[in-house]
Amino acid sequence: MERVGTQLVYYYPRGHQAHYQYGHPERPERVEAICQTLSEQGWWDAYPHLEPVRPDNDLLRAVHSPMYIDLLPGICLREQSLDMDTYTTSKSWDLALNAAGGAIAVASAVWNDQAQRGFALCRPPGHHATPESGMGFCLLNNVALAAQYLLHTSGAKRLAIVDLDLHHGNGTQDIFWRRSDVLYISTHQSPLYPGSGSIEEIGAGAGRGATANFPLPPGTGDQGFNAIMDGLILPLLERYHPEMVLVSYGFDPHWRDPLGHLQLSARGYGDLITKLVAWADGACGGRVALFLEGGYDLDAASACSQAVVAALLGEPWDDPLGPSPKPEGKSWQTTLRRGREIWGL
Repeated sequence: MERVGTQLVYYYPRGHQAHYQYGHPERPERVEAICQTLSEQGWWDAYPHLEPVRPDNDLLRAVHSPMYIDLLPGICLREQSLDMDTYTTSKSWDLALNAAGGAIAVASAVWNDQAQRGFALCRPPGHHATPESGMGFCLLNNVALAAQYLLHTSGAKRLAIVDLDLHHGNGTQDIFWRRSDVLYISTHQSPLYPGSGSIEEIGAGAGRGATANFPLPPGTGDQGFNAIMDGLILPLLERYHPEMVLVSYGFDPHWRDPLGHLQLSARGYGDLITKLVAWADGACGGRVALFLEGGYDLDAASACSQAVVAALLGEPWDDPLGPSPKPEGKSWQTTLRRGREIWGL
């Protein structure tokens, strides 16, 4: 891969602390724990931090319905909740625009070879936001808006979104369900919120075959995740051959996370990103960018974020939390077998 630009760029959501509800798991400390640990590693101030590229109305309406985009600013101004899980504050609309704009800035820098890799600490997160509504702590779909921006303003033709969050990215799936220009791949715990993402969900119309879901049982662990990456995700990327890989990065698959039970270690997460980076180096000019989604344990935030940045930089790293204290299961083998059947791998 030809190396151009800086090695890594970040987006930090300045002012995100104003998007806050007492006692809610989606809280400002999630981002601050990442910043602190990357600073301690010497990886935070060493690389550029980008300003957001605020999405215009045409871009917003290409991903979300005009009605939702018209209603959301007022909902935030009145500090209403979108559902029982998804709060807003008077600052949330501007912060959601900035989060989407930060995702766009990072994706654009990597796409245009101004940086080799990127990491956008988007907050509020985005992958549950559907065309019609926010949900699941998400207001605007940051990774979808970044992909849409590249496709419609930067000359991209084929992109891949790999969603490694604990929960299925139902919003991202819905947005690209009938489109062939984005390959959406998700690993997620099942059964779990939001209840979508069965292995049979593969897209429709022009998008049939451009959605791939690999629901994983509790206890999957490092071995299962790496088997799914090697046996399903990388072969599908090779078949689709995207020009860039956008990763929805949630650190909630980690074994310490209070909302899930996938038992992934930080080391295991780093291995997944290392494999995606190696694939991208050989297939799409090394273009990989990460976009923060979920994750609710602060120690896991620190360890997993160290792991993924080390993977983006190709740096050595030791996992301070180690493997899960619980034994890994083998039920993920059913997903691997069924995935191979569905996709002919």
